[in-house]
Amino acid sequence: MSVTEQFRDFAASIHCAFKEGEPLSAYTTFHIGGPAELMLFPGSREMLRQLLAFCAQVDTQPFILGKGSNLLVADRGLSGVTICTDRMLLCQQISETQIECEAGLPLIKLCMAALNGSLSGMEFAYGIPGSVGGAVFMNAGAYGGEMKDVVSSCICIDKEGKEHTLSAKELEFDYRTSVLQKNGWVVSSVCVSLQKGDSAQIRAKMDDFLSRRKDKQPLNFPSAGSAFKRPQGHFAGALIEQCGLKGFAVGGAQVSEKHAGFIVNRGGASARDVLRLVEYIQKTVQGQTGVLLEPEIKYISK
Repeated sequence: MSVTEQFRDFAASIHCAFKEGEPLSAYTTFHIGGPAELMLFPGSREMLRQLLAFCAQVDTQPFILGKGSNLLVADRGLSGVTICTDRMLLCQQISETQIECEAGLPLIKLCMAALNGSLSGMEFAYGIPGSVGGAVFMNAGAYGGEMKDVVSSCICIDKEGKEHTLSAKELEFDYRTSVLQKNGWVVSSVCVSLQKGDSAQIRAKMDDFLSRRKDKQPLNFPSAGSAFKRPQGHFAGALIEQCGLKGFAVGGAQVSEKHAGFIVNRGGASARDVLRLVEYIQKTVQGQTGVLLEPEIKYISK
């Protein structure tokens, strides 16, 4: 029996949904990516734990997919097992100022839960098109706020399928990174600690941030968010525009004409188009300014 067949049987035994040959372009904000050999859709924290324990048992390294908001998936797709958390959506206020939610919950829904509880602190994330788990994994942030500012603890699952509760300090948050990028553990659920506030003021701040996103970012085209990390002392978009690359395209991939820090899919872009464009931008910017831009987009190929 093949590994795929073993996983199909195991998924069925724990009532976990699965699909074969599912196009990953439907699960990424770039709308790019070939088929997944096998995709599993756990609907709870316990189901995710069981799947990861089974992965360890059969010596398989799965790819974990949330909302796919900062990913570029290979044109040939992904072999083996992909676990998608987008059905792990439990969210509840557990104290006067704390909300606990599962990893697959969209950030925007966590922001709305905070608003409904008159809790302030999540406003910066309103409009970020990612999952809570992915946001913790990469310490997502915007407008002066980051996940490290609000996360109090996180339940993670190690490579053996065992759960661990990590404090904010143990998560070792830094700019667009966390310890999870080093140890390979998977976010299962997250607890955020916020502050009591005025719901009208919270709503106004959320609307202001969303309005700024719409004004400055190319939300009318598929993208993976900021293409490059912010280089020390500079802004990636400003450097790219300074080098005359705004609007420059390779195939269907283009440096946004609205914000040069974004690469957009103008239609039919392949992963290869994006990779070639990223490389061209890096060489051009380094050649003209001496600054080597580091991609923020994660390229996934296996």
